[in-house]
Amino acid sequence: MTERPVARSATRLIHRVGAVAAGVVLVGGGLLSGCATAGSNGGSLGGGSDPGPAPAARSGPGPAQSAAGLPADCQPYERTELFFGTGRAGAAPVSDQEFDAFTDAEITPRFPDGLTMLTGAGQWRGSDGKLAKERSKVLILLYPKPSAAESGPKIEEIRHLYEQKFNQESVLRADDPEPRCVTF
Repeated sequence: MTERPVARSATRLIHRVGAVAAGVVLVGGGLLSGCATAGSNGGSLGGGSDPGPAPAARSGPGPAQSAAGLPADCQPYERTELFFGTGRAGAAPVSDQEFDAFTDAEITPRFPDGLTMLTGAGQWRGSDGKLAKERSKVLILLYPKPSAAESGPKIEEIRHLYEQKFNQESVLRADDPEPRCVTF
């Protein structure tokens, strides 16, 4: 049995106990917590006409915050999600072992600082018009905004390699258009 990276194992453990919270991503054995301003800008880092409610007053020592209530050490990160189907025409579904091997060989080397992988149940309509229901994997990547230009091609390589290797029609990609504030 191969050893699993900490982020994937810990994410599965968190799922098992039902403690997954939005905006928490495991990175390199630690937690990466997302924070964003509230308001009409959808929680983005920049701009927006409604800054949202003022942060609650803190009593005692705590992390330094900006005027907008964000941690002073906030860093802008991009977020991309990839949705991998596991069904295959004329073959058994992609197994967990096959997917883990793909993750270890193709995803982790491109994003060695960390990632989160979730397992779900998905459905979609194929180009043949038929509805397909299958177990799916959702990859969540957070990467520094300055590295977005180099991360984009790596993400496309992952999609292309998975489609080829596992005879997939497509791998859905969803990019969050607004950077997110993260702290370590």
